[in-house]
Amino acid sequence: MTWQNVVQALALVLLLVVTVPPLGRYIAAVYGSRDDGTAPGDRVFGPLERSIHRLCRIDDRREQRWNVYAISMLAFSLVSLLGLYALLRLQGSLPFNPTDRDGVGPTGAFNTAVSFVTNTNWQWYSGEVALSHLSQMLGLAVQNFASAGVGFAVIIAIIRGITRTTHRSRTLGNFWVDLVRGTVRILLPLSFLFALVIASQGVVQNLSGHTSATLVDAAAAESVGSATQAIPGGPVASQVAIKQLGTNGGGFYNANSAHPLENPNPITNLLENWAILVIPFALVVAFGILVRDRRQSRLLAAVMALFLVCVTAFSMFAESNGNPELTARGVDQSISTTQSGGNLEGKEVRFGTSACTLWAGSTTGTSNGSVNCMHDSFTPLGGLGPMFQMMLGEVSPGGIGVGLMGLLVNALLAVFIAGLMVGRTPEYLGRKIQAAEMKLLTLYILAMPAALLGFAAASMTLDSAATYQPGPHGLSEVLYNFASAANNNGSAFAYQGTGTQWYTVTQGIAMLIGRFFLIIPALAIAGSLAGRPKVPSTSGTLPTHTPLFGALVTGVVIVVAGLTFFPALALGPILEHLSL
Repeated sequence: MTWQNVVQALALVLLLVVTVPPLGRYIAAVYGSRDDGTAPGDRVFGPLERSIHRLCRIDDRREQRWNVYAISMLAFSLVSLLGLYALLRLQGSLPFNPTDRDGVGPTGAFNTAVSFVTNTNWQWYSGEVALSHLSQMLGLAVQNFASAGVGFAVIIAIIRGITRTTHRSRTLGNFWVDLVRGTVRILLPLSFLFALVIASQGVVQNLSGHTSATLVDAAAAESVGSATQAIPGGPVASQVAIKQLGTNGGGFYNANSAHPLENPNPITNLLENWAILVIPFALVVAFGILVRDRRQSRLLAAVMALFLVCVTAFSMFAESNGNPELTARGVDQSISTTQSGGNLEGKEVRFGTSACTLWAGSTTGTSNGSVNCMHDSFTPLGGLGPMFQMMLGEVSPGGIGVGLMGLLVNALLAVFIAGLMVGRTPEYLGRKIQAAEMKLLTLYILAMPAALLGFAAASMTLDSAATYQPGPHGLSEVLYNFASAANNNGSAFAYQGTGTQWYTVTQGIAMLIGRFFLIIPALAIAGSLAGRPKVPSTSGTLPTHTPLFGALVTGVVIVVAGLTFFPALALGPILEHLSL
């Protein structure tokens, strides 16, 4: 690793340290203001919010219990899914289609609609080849905002369930109000500003189809039989902004953030990497403010950062050491004045191995899924890092809302285990954790592994699903792709063909399970805790802000993921590494 790579990583950390606390305080003010009726930006955003409320007949004074909140969330997601599905199927007959794209097939449209509604943004297709500008703008970009807004609403509802006492009954707020507020006051202004910044750096933003360019390489022109090249354009910067800030990840182009029109230079690479992480970490800061104990947020942020740093460093070390198969064949993979060194297969030479693995850690630690290099070209251990980070439940720091939600669930499991060890009823932030919460927590923990391992096992046994490479790397491809779907990530070991009917359907189902079979139990836990009286702390209460509790939560996350996935990982990336 060169000193330039170290500086790049430190620059990312510095950006986060400077921007996360103020953004976290702003988020807390936006959502914590419902009690006194005021919020930051009322003069600018208030009229727009009130207009949306009137248009949609939203009563901002009416609150919902957890089940009504969940039904509202499911109803909104269902309408979004059906609307996007219809748009994709009919895009060939709709305007803003300068490249004359036909409608998407039934299973492909289902997969894409589910993908963007669940914040997965898995793409089995090439965006610039398969979709019209209208589908990109009105379909995918809108769902990038909507799915991230749902994540905001869900985590805020869960925090209210933890903090509210009996005099506030069992309500968790109003889903529609929370959805509008997060979208209007946080996502829209941030995305607008970020789109301007990256457009100034060369990210494309237009409504044209293809721009014809003359090839400067005569040999290349002769090989393709044409002296010109059609360069696809479109509303790229506006979609890249929300794809990163909303932890969405679906790219306008097939190469995603490895494409020079989506990510043209090291400045945009750093800024887009920062955008992936800033809101998930800021939500942790907001959590500490809303529960009135910032020590809790510092502990959770430290656990998240520990996973992110360790897994990223592991992959960075593996990739910077290069591929031993290439070394055995006399290929020089060392750092020199002409190359950045390490395993450069599938890497953008503009960024090199370190920038690639830094991005890979960020995109799989969240539910972002965008890529600036090809993960299937990683070494076995280099690919193990991002894969395992998704299998942790993407809690480092996870996507908007759902990452903090997952870590809070693991914190509840940790206090339950500690309570069993000392023979005391477990408590978290003054709320007793009882049998009802533990049953719901069990459902939460089992849903994602059941979808991931179940569909992966079926894919390995079906001849019609054998679009992967032979040997242990093929198993790694299947595991990675279903880990990405079931954890609503969207990145891929993209050598494997997943545009078949089997994969578009099964991965769509896995995305639905990974989204709603986790959110609903989490909301139910919040609803169960909402009306429960707060228990005063005593000498026997387990402190949940200490390094000891942080180590316990870390251990719980590792043990649950390790016991669930180690056998499969042993037959995939670990066996592949040992066979080199």
